Amino acid sequence: MAPLELALQGLALFGLILFIVLWLMHLISIIYVRLHLHKKSPDKQPYSKLPGVSLLKPLKGVDPNLLSNLETFFELDYPKYEILLCVQDDDDPAINVCKRLLGKYPNVDARLFVGGKKVGINPKINNLMPGYVVAKYDLVWICDSGIRVKQDTLTDMASQMTEKVGLVHGLPYVADRQGFAATLEQVYFGTSHPRSYISANVTGFKCVTGMSCLMRKDVLDQAGGLIAFAQYIAEDYFMAKAIADRGWKFAMATQVALQNSGSCSITQFQSRMIRWAKLRINMLPGTICEPIAECFVASLIIGWAAHHLFHWDVMVFFLCHCLAWFIADYIQLQGIQGGPLSFSKLDYAVAWFIRESMAIQIFLSALWDPTVRWRTGRYRLHCGGTAEEILDV
Repeated sequence: MAPLELALQGLALFGLILFIVLWLMHLISIIYVRLHLHKKSPDKQPYSKLPGVSLLKPLKGVDPNLLSNLETFFELDYPKYEILLCVQDDDDPAINVCKRLLGKYPNVDARLFVGGKKVGINPKINNLMPGYVVAKYDLVWICDSGIRVKQDTLTDMASQMTEKVGLVHGLPYVADRQGFAATLEQVYFGTSHPRSYISANVTGFKCVTGMSCLMRKDVLDQAGGLIAFAQYIAEDYFMAKAIADRGWKFAMATQVALQNSGSCSITQFQSRMIRWAKLRINMLPGTICEPIAECFVASLIIGWAAHHLFHWDVMVFFLCHCLAWFIADYIQLQGIQGGPLSFSKLDYAVAWFIRESMAIQIFLSALWDPTVRWRTGRYRLHCGGTAEEILDV
């Protein structure tokens, strides 16, 4: 066999393997969502004996939903927890929101910390340090400012924290909101993101986002405490890695981590996706292959492989494969939503097509510029996940 023909056969075989892997990911994710999410977890310990939890809440600035989101944490139905509100700047308007809630709920064990402590380049870690140092419970729950919870969310997470589990995380999703940008976010966090997130966790790869994570404080302390992760921008990945390296298992909550930011636009969504892609590329160089797992690119590769191996029409296969992907994503989105969607099937179709069309542009933008803008800072990423702050002269 000629070298060219041998190479083409190898590429066709790769396309066939890619097809199998990607559809296994679809199936794993859809089945897991149907069996695990939105299911009331069995009571593994009496309510009164649930462990105490220190909630660390990093806050910066005020968006239209901050007050209502934050208030849901003051209304948690949980026997023993404290809320440690952390604000970096003395003039941050989030301070007034915190004081308002502290006055409204005097019986909730909650405190406000202003000023942070500079221990590294990660602004979130710097902000949380004063709260982490005084946290009095064995479990710490780090939860972003834009997250909204139900009264039993913490009970659900704590019930997953069995004796061999060191970290419980929530699958990121988005609350129902008005506007196309909100629909685009919800479609992404209900289709592409959970497909890789869930299939990675089910097959043994530790994939965790820090939007809502319940962790054992003593395990973090063994790794050096929060300060040990201040050199990274993606502190959640490295905290999860440190916990896994010490032999602890992970568990996923049955409730999603419900993002409910009051500020939403397509530009903000693109910037966020580009920042995440930059972090993944620098932490895990293998993610350079991510584009082949996107619908349109994968369908072209697999369509060419089907043509080379079975003489099928490339364009017909491409269209059929994209349609099957589109339907599988819709089934998964419905499962993660756990109820009726807030938008029409036409809205879904438009948002899905735009998201898939944006994927390559987002990836190329991440490769083009190695710097990251996050909050008020700008950072240069280094291989391995570390970063340095770029100071404007």
